[in-house]
Amino acid sequence: MHAILLPNINKVLMYDATIWRVSKFPLPPQKMPCHMVDPVNKVQDCWCHSVLFDIETSQLQALKIETDTWCSSGGLTIERNLVSTGGHRGGANTARYLSTCQNCDWKEYPTALADPRWYATQVTLPDGGFIVVGGRDAFSYENIPPKGKSNKKAIFLPFLRDTTDNFIPHGDKNFFRLENNLYPFVHLSPDGNLFIFANNRSILFNPTANKVVHELPVLDGGSRNYPASGMSVLLPIKLYVENAISISADLLVCGGAKWDAFYFADTKKQFMPALTDCGRISLMKPNAVWKKELMPSGRVMGDITILPTGDVLMINGAKSGTSAWGDAEEPNLVPVLYKSQTKRGNRFHELAAGTIPRMYHSSSVLLPDGKVLIAGSNTNNGYLYDVKYPPELRVEKFSPHYLDPALATLRQEIMVEKSDKVISFGKRFSVKVRSKELGLNKNDDLKPGIHNIIAMAPPSGKVAPPGYYLLFVVYKGVPSVSMWVQIK
Repeated sequence: MHAILLPNINKVLMYDATIWRVSKFPLPPQKMPCHMVDPVNKVQDCWCHSVLFDIETSQLQALKIETDTWCSSGGLTIERNLVSTGGHRGGANTARYLSTCQNCDWKEYPTALADPRWYATQVTLPDGGFIVVGGRDAFSYENIPPKGKSNKKAIFLPFLRDTTDNFIPHGDKNFFRLENNLYPFVHLSPDGNLFIFANNRSILFNPTANKVVHELPVLDGGSRNYPASGMSVLLPIKLYVENAISISADLLVCGGAKWDAFYFADTKKQFMPALTDCGRISLMKPNAVWKKELMPSGRVMGDITILPTGDVLMINGAKSGTSAWGDAEEPNLVPVLYKSQTKRGNRFHELAAGTIPRMYHSSSVLLPDGKVLIAGSNTNNGYLYDVKYPPELRVEKFSPHYLDPALATLRQEIMVEKSDKVISFGKRFSVKVRSKELGLNKNDDLKPGIHNIIAMAPPSGKVAPPGYYLLFVVYKGVPSVSMWVQIK
């Protein structure tokens, strides 16, 4: 369900819901005793719901988690530790902490949050702290308190209430709730405000002043948030040494479903086609408007990853239906590359198709070598295997076009021990690379040997919050193997 690459140890943390109290990985002896779910009836959970996946050997390391992380959210601290918030039932008000070390395990604080956060979104602020926004019946936001502390009260955000869709079927007195604004898209804008997108509307919001700076135009065509789950990404930001204050930032929202698609999928098993359109908007421009583009195919529940080249990979998901159990069909097996710097109309490129359906609860993670780890998918209420789309336990690595062996001579090597690994905002830093014998014509601009690159760090935490990042050297569209750097 959730996956993230942990800095330096280069293992992918994976964790799933605990609600079913079973998995394919029993707790090893060193993680005993079992979690006592119901002391009265002596119901125990003796299974792993969280693991560290070694990206080189595929070995699993068991972790013990007890609170339910179903549809939670998370992020990395300045010190590269994982903070996870929210979830289902007893996990909804929880903050969880996992330090990045070989033998660390979860520490859980079930009363940390003031409001229950199921299907909420967590985002990193310019100072490295976290804010968590929304969730089912949580029309509010709150900063994540220090470890071991609890919030007394969340802050009401009317925008979240106002973007909730309700629906009463014709001729039916039963109330059916669509919502369409869960897991809101939240991105940090370079001016320090938060871009918050829910359903088909969006605002720039100042969380310090608890103030809507302004509302952006409606993105028409359908709904974009859970259960009509689309995708969003803050596109790579270009920075310049001169006139560094002038920063532009574009936001892309793609896919989703018609506003009533969840009702037809969930109650009638009629699966509407997923949306095929994207909207792109320049956050820093006054009176900005959405500019529409069309993907090669519709996609709901897709996963989106920024590649080292600045291109965007869209992968996984379905062509019809919505999120939730058994509510989608037609797995979208064809990844799409979005070239954000190319002229509109030529930005989308279909890539090699996969063979494994990955819909509800799938994930994608960029790896240090430029590959993308693809994992997950379970459209069922439980670990059910005699079904059309059983829980997907296989893990894949997707190799983008730049890993073509024919381009190997263009791939630079970062000399990690001779490069700066801790960099400061607005300061220059050094990266040493070793170039291979290129075998190109004599006019090529990079010769074999060792080269020292002097680069400028982002100007502030508004552009790149303090923490750990993968740094790649990209030459002629081919990225190196990355190194970890800490910005502070």
